[in-house]
Order: sequence, then C-alpha cells, then structure tokens
Amino acid sequence: MTKPSLPDLLHAAVSAVGGTERPGQVAMAEAVAEAIDDSTHRLIQAGTGTGKSLGYLVPALAHGERVVVATATLALQRQLVERDLPRTVDALHPQLRRRPQFAMLKGRSNYLCLHRLHEGAPQDEEEGLFDQFEAAAPTSKLGQDLLRLRDWADETETGDRDDLTPGVSDKAWAQISVSSRECLGATKCAYGAECFAEAARERAKLADVVVTNHALLAIDAIEGAPVLPQHEVLIVDEAHELVSRVTGVATGELTPGQVNRAVKRAAKLVDEKAADSLQTASESFERVMELALPGRLEQLPEDLGYALAALRDAARNVISAIGATRDKSVHDEDAVRKQALAAVESVHAVAERILLGSEYDVLWYERHDRFGATLRVAPLSVSGLLREKLFADRSVVLTSATLKLGGDFNGVAASLGLSPEGIEGEDAPAWKGLDVGSPFDYPKQGILYVAKHLATPGREGTRGDMMDELAELIEAAGGRTLGLFSSMRGAKAAAEELRGRLDNPILLQGEETLGELIKAFAADPKTCLFGTLSLWQGVDVPGPSCQLVIMDRIPFPRPDDPLMSARQKSVEEHGGNGFMAVAATHAALLMAQGAGRLVRASGDRGVVAVLDPRLATARYGSFLRATLPDFWYTTDRNQVRRSLAAIDAAAQADGK
Repeated sequence: MTKPSLPDLLHAAVSAVGGTERPGQVAMAEAVAEAIDDSTHRLIQAGTGTGKSLGYLVPALAHGERVVVATATLALQRQLVERDLPRTVDALHPQLRRRPQFAMLKGRSNYLCLHRLHEGAPQDEEEGLFDQFEAAAPTSKLGQDLLRLRDWADETETGDRDDLTPGVSDKAWAQISVSSRECLGATKCAYGAECFAEAARERAKLADVVVTNHALLAIDAIEGAPVLPQHEVLIVDEAHELVSRVTGVATGELTPGQVNRAVKRAAKLVDEKAADSLQTASESFERVMELALPGRLEQLPEDLGYALAALRDAARNVISAIGATRDKSVHDEDAVRKQALAAVESVHAVAERILLGSEYDVLWYERHDRFGATLRVAPLSVSGLLREKLFADRSVVLTSATLKLGGDFNGVAASLGLSPEGIEGEDAPAWKGLDVGSPFDYPKQGILYVAKHLATPGREGTRGDMMDELAELIEAAGGRTLGLFSSMRGAKAAAEELRGRLDNPILLQGEETLGELIKAFAADPKTCLFGTLSLWQGVDVPGPSCQLVIMDRIPFPRPDDPLMSARQKSVEEHGGNGFMAVAATHAALLMAQGAGRLVRASGDRGVVAVLDPRLATARYGSFLRATLPDFWYTTDRNQVRRSLAAIDAAAQADGK
C-alpha cells in the first residue's frame, strides 16, 4: 500500500475542520515532517490565522510514533483535544488505515483526589485529617464550592479541574487535590483503582498523541523521574512562554506560614525532641523574615544563613523520624504521614538549595501586604537545563506567532540553550528556523502609531498628556479599545480617569472573571477593556469590537525585578549587552503578543497605538518595531485620528 502524501492528508484535515488551506500551513507541515524524519529540531514562527495546529498535527499523526504536544494555555489544550484532534483523526482515518488515539495529561494536582474527598484533608491544628465538608459553613463561598465539588465527583469521568464549570477557588480545590509528593501511590491507596490521575496516565501510555502543558513538560525534564510516556517527537506550541514556565517550575520558595504548617503536620508523628527542634527553627526563621526588606540578596545574610541551617537540620531529623515511627492511633495514618513528609521535605529541599549557594541561582525577598515576606530562589538561566533535557533523544518542534525577535530566531534560541542558527557542535543541537508568515495583509489591515509627541514615561506619577491622548484615541475609534497596561496600577488609574471623561463603558481586569470580561467586550463595540499581563496574550476578539489596541508604555521588566536584573548583569559580565538580551527581548515578546490582538481575521482593520515616544526615538526602537507585525507605521496624530474615525464609520455602516 502506498503511503498517503502529506498534501493529501493536510487537505483532508483542513476540509474536515471547515478551514482554508494556506501556503504557510503547507510550508509548516512540510518542515515538521522533515524534522521528524531527520530527527532534527525546528523553530517555526507561524502568524495568527496560519492554522498552525493542523500544520503540526497532520505530519505528527502521519508519522505514526508517539508525539507529545505541550501548550501554555488551557484554551489551546481544550481546542486541540475537543475540536482539532477528533476532527483530524476522523479525516485522516480512511487514508492512514488506522485511528490514532489521543489523550490529555496534566500534573497530579489538576485531578480530584478521591482519597482526599472521602477521607478528609490535613488539619494543621489537630491530629490527623478532618472532614472539610463539615468544617466549611454551607452558606460560605468555600462551603458552596466544596458541596458542588462533592456532587461533581459523582458525575465526572475525568476528575480534571478544567472540566468543572464554573470553576472553584484555589482554596476549595486544595481541599480535594494532592501534589505528587503527597500522593499515597495507587498500590497503597484505598481508591487507587478509581484514581483519576492514574487513569489519565494510563490513557496517555496508550495514546499516539499526548497533549500536556509546559509545566508538566518542565517537571518531566527537571525531576528526572519520567512523568510523560516515552515519545519520539515533542511539539511545543506557544513556545514563547516555555522559558518563563520552566523558570517557574524551577523556582523554590519559603514562607513562615508554609514552615509553620509543616511543623504542625509533623508534630504528632515524631518524638518531642525532633518536633521541638523544628518548632524552634521555624520561630527563628519567622523572626528573620519579619525584618526582611524586598530585593535581591547577592550574598546570604548571616542571620538568614543560621536560620536556614537550623531549619534544614531540624527538617532532616524529622524526615528520618517520620520514616521510623508508626502510630496506629492516628486516623488514616499513611495519608497523614505522607502529607507531613511532603511538607517537611519541601522546606528541607529549599533550605538546602539556598545554603548550597549555587552561582547559578538568584535569591531574593518579596513582601506582600497581606501575606508578609517570601524568600525565593530561581535559576539564573534555564538554557543549560533545556539544552540537556529537552533536545536529547527526540525531535523537537517549537512554534509560536512570536519567535523572531528583532528580525531573527537567535534571541529565543539562546534562551532555549541553542547556538546561533547554522552553528553545530557536540554541545549544540542542530536546528533550523522557519517563518511561514501570516495570511493577513498587515500593511493594509493595520496601522502602528507611536505617540512621539508625548513625554517619556517616568517611573511614578500619572501622565496627564497620556490620559488626554488615550481619551482622544478612544473617542475617535468610537470605543472598540483594548488597553494593555504595563502595571495594574496604570490600568486602574486610566479606567478611573476615563470613566469620568467618556461615555463609553470601560471594563477593568479584576472586576470580573477574565472570560466574562472578554465576552462583554466582544458583545458591545462601544465598550473598552483595560488590563495587564494576561490581556497582552489571552484575548481573541476578531471583528469590529477590537479596532484599537493601546499600549501605555514599552513593557520593560521593572528595574527592581531581582531575577531579570540578575540575568541582565550576568550577560554584561560575560561581555554581552544585558539590556538588549534581557530587558529589550522581554519587551519585544510582550509587544509582539500585544500587537497580535488587533488582527485576528482577514476582515479586521485597526490601529495599534503605543503611547511611549521611545519606540520612535530610542536606539532600541527599531529592534522592537522589527518584532511587531508589518503594519503601516506613522507618528502623525491627526492622520491616526482620521483613520480611526473612518474605521469606526465603516463598522457602523455595516451595522456593527
């Protein structure tokens, strides 16, 4: 039997989802197939509207070996498992003569734990476990969430938190879920045979395509014990997010509250001497943290060092003691023991890591008005980890709408541990970059306007001239505005000011769930939506409701961000340009994502307005502009107002 051709398979899949075949999608599918066949790696930039999901799914399914697809957002995971994969498998089945299986796999804490649900959650103040359903007042939000979870547990087939709609608070979910460290294990657990997390793992072992998230991919790479099933091909979608997700997984933290909980969970399971020692160390750590000032710790302060050493040693003793004692009087002893061990081991691991003082780690204090001080430790870079763990023994395809920063792939490649394109060596995995473009005509569909006449944004204070500009642009556009702000404080200030000046409804992130806000924004063209980070990447509103995207300033990381400033300093110490490698790259990625909110369909028209003159005047401005879609560029404020008014008039004439 002749093997079906890739163009034929792609055509069948595109027809099945009711899409249109695009040259960029064909080029992408061919590049993915080539990478899989040659066991090499690809970085593929595929603009909005390319249909990149099918661009990688079709060659992956045709290949026949197991493929893992890792994405950053829940929305894309859902789209793949609920829409793209079922239709594509159905469409390819007649030609492939087989029906590839697919499954979703997430970290254990994403699944409802039947043991927690039926036997109770750990109670810090008292011995053993407690019934969280009785403890929460049924009239409280927590109580209502828990009762809904109990009902849902009887009907759900997956136990996956993301299948529960509407969702519940993190606090409620924590009562009925466990981390992998807290899990008893299927063989020891009375509910092991029915376990949702174990069932998901079993489905993944049998699947040809496993859809997961960046965090689980990072855990699989970092922790050594495989979480994902063996696979020959890895496809990382939304790959611009990967470095920050891996950094997040590789970051450790300690708080007095966390240490205190570990003390209380362990106290009933060990002898008095071991418990007192951990309690004393916890109190010393808490005293040090009360005086902690936010910022990076270039060297470990003496008082913190003593407190962490005492904590590490006491935690080590408790871990040994928990393993050596049994107490049948404790209800559900195995579970209580496992919960306590997980809590103490976490404290021990972070204290030990900080005391080892690796030159490749960054240490800092954070302070929160409500929660007090946190001690954090994060890797200076994850590039070495990714080079070693991600690219060995499998073909890797990384794709996103934004992988070329400043015009080439090398910036993103370096953050992933790859050498510049074309340079190979023992330590340097071979890779190729491909930009398949976008089906949209950016110069005709969009304008990039830089408000060159405004004052350069300072660190503090309101920008009166910026508020005036913002109000005038929104009026010219007739609403239809997505406001992307570099801080929540900036978004709030603008919303408060403009609610008093304009008739247009202004929605503000945080005042309602993100999903509800985006729905309301899409439903009424006169409405504006203001917000911060998640809006820069998470909004997909094609059509006339989003015809003006405003960025208040270039989103450089805060100068006092400990991790970013440490990374910048490290680049400079090695002879590089720290500002361009870290701060400008961070800003370019966010701006490209933000500008991508404007044109989501072939009929979309509009303006991206950047209210920061540095994009036009600073030396790094050309690097940032080269990362954005190829919109028609202007600094003429009158021209842009006329264009916005014309776009608004055209939308109104169409009754939109």
